Amino acid sequence: MQKATALLLLALSPLATSVSAGESDLQPRIESSRAAIQDFFAGLRDELERAMKSGGPVAAINICHRVAIPITEAKSLEHNMLLSRTSLKLRNPANAPDAWEQAVLEQFAERHAAGEAVTALSHGEMVDIGGRTQFRYLHAIPTAEVCLSCHGSNLDAAVQTKLDELYPEDQAIGYQVGDLRGAFSVIHER
Repeated sequence: MQKATALLLLALSPLATSVSAGESDLQPRIESSRAAIQDFFAGLRDELERAMKSGGPVAAINICHRVAIPITEAKSLEHNMLLSRTSLKLRNPANAPDAWEQAVLEQFAERHAAGEAVTALSHGEMVDIGGRTQFRYLHAIPTAEVCLSCHGSNLDAAVQTKLDELYPEDQAIGYQVGDLRGAFSVIHER
């Protein structure tokens, strides 16, 4: 998990920001979003590392299934913003992207296909949704080596069985190191 942590921390560095032109006032929101994402990621990572050490990938899948949403909810409350994870290839249908997230994820996929590193993919902007102005921020999640035991192409039979049991419509497999696996999503109300 340390490699995944290093990749994510690199991805959250100040050099990896895409902000809509002319909106430099967004920088404080971007910084607070990144801090919340780092805290959220650390909480989830710690739980997954413990599970991997005690019972391997199958235990990690069980932990992710049971604690990812409660951690997400707790960190959202703690940071006073809506935090989530989403992807173009879903494991949990509850994490389906909304229209804004879908469009930005597709842009990320195009940028990555054109050669841009996943660690450089982020985007923040003010968005009007139903008459309410929100700051929206998406930050890409890179696929690290440790991710492949549950998200790769050659899954262990026990891992595949557990995924089939918990996520019968799973699409979040077949990744390789360095692929765009999804994104952290943040919403701040204005």
